[in-house]
Amino acid sequence: MLARSLFGLRALSWVALAPLAARAPMYGRLLMELLADPRIPMSRKAVLGFAAGYVVMPVDLVPDFIPVVGRLDDVAVVVLALDLFLESVPQDLLYEKLAQLDIDGRELERDLARIRRFVPRPLRIIAKRLPDLIEKAAAGARRTMADARPRPTMEDVPA
Repeated sequence: MLARSLFGLRALSWVALAPLAARAPMYGRLLMELLADPRIPMSRKAVLGFAAGYVVMPVDLVPDFIPVVGRLDDVAVVVLALDLFLESVPQDLLYEKLAQLDIDGRELERDLARIRRFVPRPLRIIAKRLPDLIEKAAAGARRTMADARPRPTMEDVPA
């Protein structure tokens, strides 16, 4: 009974997202503009790539064949990735793109707040560390590649 009533509440709260459907193309253009901007570090853009990879991956944390819940993990990953990406965009750059595309920033913030309610706070806190982890992993990979370069030996030095 409790599960059914919680599901009912969750389903009712999905109704609050209905206005987003009409604004999705506009937000898609904003996202594409931001992704194309060279002022945003690649590590921040990579968060969206990881989310896209997770969504298309055949193996999920929660299998997709489980009704309703199976798709919620995909939604949570996308929401987290978009949220992380938008938080990493410098405010002046975001305002520049919003003005360029004639998007109301307050409306965007309200829509983001609506969406954030669907992802548990502890999960959002953990996910906020992801961009820094990506940067550290990339730095480590660069160091490893630098260490793997052949070093000159005594035989390579002309006599």
